[in-house]
Amino acid sequence: MNLFRRKSVTELQAEALTDHSLKRALGALNLTLLGIGAIIGTGIFVLTGTVAALNSGPAVVLSFALAGVASIFAALCYSEFASLVPMAGSAYTYGYATLGELIAWIIGWDLVLEYALGAVTVAIGWSGYFVSLLHDFGVNFPCALSAARGTLVACHDGTQVAAVFNLPAAIIIAIVTTLLVIGIKESANVNNVIVFIKGAVVVLFIIAAAHAINPANWHPFIPPAEGTGKYGWSGVMAGAGIVFFAYIGFDAVSTAAQEAKNPQRDMPIGIIGSLLICTVLYILVSGIATGVVPYRELNVPDPIAVAADRAGLGWMSTLIKFGAIAGLSSVILVMLLGQSRVFYSMSRDGLLPPFVNRVHPKFQTPYITSIVTGVVVAFFSAILPIRDAASLVSIGTLLAFVIVSIGILVLRVREPNLPRVFRTPAVGAVAPLGALSALYLMVSLSGRTWARLGIWFVIGMVVYFAYGVRHSRLAGVSGPTRPSGPPPRPLPAVPWAPPERRRRGASAVSRACRNLTKRVRSKVGLWQATSIKRLSSSSRHELERRSRSA
Repeated sequence: MNLFRRKSVTELQAEALTDHSLKRALGALNLTLLGIGAIIGTGIFVLTGTVAALNSGPAVVLSFALAGVASIFAALCYSEFASLVPMAGSAYTYGYATLGELIAWIIGWDLVLEYALGAVTVAIGWSGYFVSLLHDFGVNFPCALSAARGTLVACHDGTQVAAVFNLPAAIIIAIVTTLLVIGIKESANVNNVIVFIKGAVVVLFIIAAAHAINPANWHPFIPPAEGTGKYGWSGVMAGAGIVFFAYIGFDAVSTAAQEAKNPQRDMPIGIIGSLLICTVLYILVSGIATGVVPYRELNVPDPIAVAADRAGLGWMSTLIKFGAIAGLSSVILVMLLGQSRVFYSMSRDGLLPPFVNRVHPKFQTPYITSIVTGVVVAFFSAILPIRDAASLVSIGTLLAFVIVSIGILVLRVREPNLPRVFRTPAVGAVAPLGALSALYLMVSLSGRTWARLGIWFVIGMVVYFAYGVRHSRLAGVSGPTRPSGPPPRPLPAVPWAPPERRRRGASAVSRACRNLTKRVRSKVGLWQATSIKRLSSSSRHELERRSRSA
């Protein structure tokens, strides 16, 4: 039993060309907006103030810049893989092609945890903003149905009630799940609208609050250190480690590679473009917030709203809540999208039961896994407190970054001549830096988080050895699978043409085949006529010879 059997990149590319079960409907703009939708969430509305007040001071802009640079290392590696292997499994598929099945299973099982608990965490946060927004409009949502069971909720009349169920969190999961079942194009269109709303709110804040900046609030730019991790350069670095988690989400874009129209070109644009846009927005928002409000006063749950009030923009408070709700909605959408696509890929490889990869005949979406995922996530969103749901999300993402960064180095060594449309620049430096920066942040996480991750992996190993290892499509294969026959020709640069172009191409091929057939027939006919003529001549000579001899 070979636990490190691999699927070759050639085979994965062949699957991408022949597997049309998922609809290729996403362009570069859709993918970029998916990335922005996944990245911009509570980070821009909460972490900005917390890190400025407790770690970096006005130099929080440097913390965001450093975290963005660290993220781009992993993003470049993801981009090369996503353009080279345009399949739905993201880091799971990349690990399968480079490090073997067992590592692929571990990272796939890890992504299940990341995306599921990521959606749970964000849904709980969405519920809080939603209830608060309703209160602004004079609508008081039932306190007992607005938080996890046993949570004490302060009601509008000043009393406290023990909650029994977080209904808004379950409802938003149900809505997003329904949207994902209906279709990827429809989901992308809704995400585009949501991203426009929250992007407009962020840009409006940047423009409207810029006039209220007091340069004195930026001095000193890096406050004198008051201890390790509190101000000074150590505070800037500690802040970078914290705000790094505000960039988590761009990796989920790679799970949509099998639904991209032209993944070789568009996946790098979507992944890197969304990360760069979000980095610029983070730097601008944090710079303006610390310029309007002294940084020590920003340790509040809603620092952007506080900055808007200080700038004389009290009317923006409701808009900021709208932006936060929109931002969290798009994060939920991308998390559930990534979850279902990883399940789909694992099932296609035989590591999970076949019904998991069943695709709806009309919508061309993996509807069963989307529904099952939605039900499970909705249940835990309704009963879990946010502190329990959030503890494992970051470590799962960072582990995926490590695997992808190592995997791209392994692939460059094993298959250096593989045709690549996008190549990670300076891969010998970028990939190790991506892996090391992620490992550094993983080590800084609590021991309890590591223990919970270990328990999750033990459960995963039981599932793998009980089912996956025996039903794998590579069972009995020792080493990477490759098609029989001569080495395959390199894939064309853009093999995923739209349907109308494929039809035109098919018509051209058909005409060429007909012309070739006519030429062959004419040649065959000429050969047959010549042969008959020769046969007739030889027969005539034979008859004359016989008559003379007679």
